[in-house]
Amino acid sequence: MKFNLKFTCVTLTSLVVFFILIQEGFSIKCWDCRSDADPKCSDPFDNTTFAITDCQTLKPLDYLPNVKATMCRKMRQKVNGVWKYIRSCAYLGEPGIQGDERFCLMRTGTYNIFMEYCTCNTKDGCNTSSSLRISKILILSSILGFVILKIMR
Repeated sequence: MKFNLKFTCVTLTSLVVFFILIQEGFSIKCWDCRSDADPKCSDPFDNTTFAITDCQTLKPLDYLPNVKATMCRKMRQKVNGVWKYIRSCAYLGEPGIQGDERFCLMRTGTYNIFMEYCTCNTKDGCNTSSSLRISKILILSSILGFVILKIMR
């Protein structure tokens, strides 16, 4: 039986990337906090004291028994002049406005009430403030691609 090292390494690398992408596709992790409990939850967001929550591990809500949390949400609300921020996993909604996550849904009401809902599902922790984040998948793909190129030579 002949053992082909290049073929085995490429196959193994492809399987590892496939399973990492599958895990990332079926689960999202979101920040979960409230600014009335911890002021670091407001904007600018300081995530150094919060653990990120895997939305897949959350129990379904009683009033939505077959719906799973598949998105992240950031709510900003002003009631009687007081701002409050809530970051959590989201069970319902549409990411952004018509799929564009750069835009949030805004509502105003009587009695000095303002609400802003930002929903996203493109990456873990997307319910943070705007910031530059490095993709783990991009780094892993680059390293694996480099290794494959070295083996093929």
